[in-house]
Amino acid sequence: MKRRMISTVIVGAACTLLLGSWSSAAVKPAAIFTDNAVLQQGIMLKIWGTANDGETVTVKINGQEATAKTAGDRWQVELPPMKAGGPFPMTITGENTVELKNLYIGEVWLGSGQSNMWWPLAETEKAAEVISQSGDEGLRLFTVPLTAETSPAKDLTGGQWQVCGPETAGNFSAAAYYFGRELRKSLGVPVGLISAAFGGSIVQAWTSRPYILSDPQSSQYLDNLPFWAQGEQNRFCVLYNGMIAPIIPYGIRGVIWYQGEGNTEADEAEHYRTSFPLLIRNWREDWGQGDFPFLFVQLPPWARDPVFHVSIDPEATGWAVLRESQLWTSQNVANTAMAVIMDAGDENLIHPKRKEPVGYRLALAARGMVYGQDVVYRSPVYKSLEMQGNRAVLSFDHTDGGLVIQGDSAAGFQMAGADKKFYPAQAKVVGNDKIEVWSDQVAQPAAVRYGWANYPVVNLFSRAGLPMCPFRTDTWPPEKPFKTYPWPPENK
Repeated sequence: MKRRMISTVIVGAACTLLLGSWSSAAVKPAAIFTDNAVLQQGIMLKIWGTANDGETVTVKINGQEATAKTAGDRWQVELPPMKAGGPFPMTITGENTVELKNLYIGEVWLGSGQSNMWWPLAETEKAAEVISQSGDEGLRLFTVPLTAETSPAKDLTGGQWQVCGPETAGNFSAAAYYFGRELRKSLGVPVGLISAAFGGSIVQAWTSRPYILSDPQSSQYLDNLPFWAQGEQNRFCVLYNGMIAPIIPYGIRGVIWYQGEGNTEADEAEHYRTSFPLLIRNWREDWGQGDFPFLFVQLPPWARDPVFHVSIDPEATGWAVLRESQLWTSQNVANTAMAVIMDAGDENLIHPKRKEPVGYRLALAARGMVYGQDVVYRSPVYKSLEMQGNRAVLSFDHTDGGLVIQGDSAAGFQMAGADKKFYPAQAKVVGNDKIEVWSDQVAQPAAVRYGWANYPVVNLFSRAGLPMCPFRTDTWPPEKPFKTYPWPPENK
């Protein structure tokens, strides 16, 4: 997830070059503006770049025009909201003229996080078949070069918007691709995807300095690599500085996020309910577009990785605690939604090959929460507990027609009494939104847990096909919350 992953992606990023018809011009747009770009429909659009101090710059597209004077070396114009359409040329005129070609107006989403967001389509399940069918003139892809900076960068080091197809899709984020593919099917408008992800990264690396300073636990490591993280990309703020700051304020509809593996060490898993909402607030306030949608992926099950020669102690619960922090975020931070993928993990791979369910469920959240379509997008979540003798009756929200056990019997339940010792438990569905749980080893139950492990085997779903979110009814401190494998892994 970290050392080897980083070296691989850096080599891949070295091949990304900034190409365009304006490459040697005095007037130049920011690197995020290239041929084939998609601009966000329905909002004021900010277009910016560099020129000589005092130079007047005019931007024209789709019958709209705006002019600004360069201050220092930076200019910025605002164009009025436009409806989806295209393709259009964009001209940027000062002492010279730059023309960008084949631009669309549509829906733009930013995909960010660590390696499971970065993971390319070519390395996933059914890759050859999917890539061969990926051609879509209305789907555009932009990968932000991997860059870590100690202060906010003024521009990206490169990048190029590309039309999605067999020649381009394979190297793009698989999770983001499947998300965009579903939006194209359901919305019928152009979609632009920006991938800004870095393998092995922690949430604080994507957070800006002023916001880190507001968090006492994180701020103590502001200028030093924390003991629970590895790699220069995990110095706090450096990925925000190098990969996010340069693309603000490019118009977006929202963010899809897949990260958290890097924050399961020490007490970071519980602290994630502070550090992750802080990042969301940071980005929303810096973008200045209000509380835009922030859709994210809950960590999948994982136990060991034969490639990296590491494994998680089966009694450790760092990933379970972090999933709980993600659930808390989805329930307490406005305009967020969480894709549960407890059925799409891999016991032996920290990078599961099945990325289609990830993108599909993120797209369900966008369709239902953002675009108002009549789709079920929330997984069942624990609501309340009632003790009835030696049995516990649990109620759930978002059951959407009832709960379903996929298999002969329910898996993943544990029960404990006042001694806090958990034993395997049996369970059955009662009515549409309740589950009855019991264990022959617990006469007087005090708490129930479901899927409370790093790699749980679980099989409850809503009738809409969405897996139940792991939960616990207690608030007892985890007995062994941390990962216990050595890092770096052995070199075998």
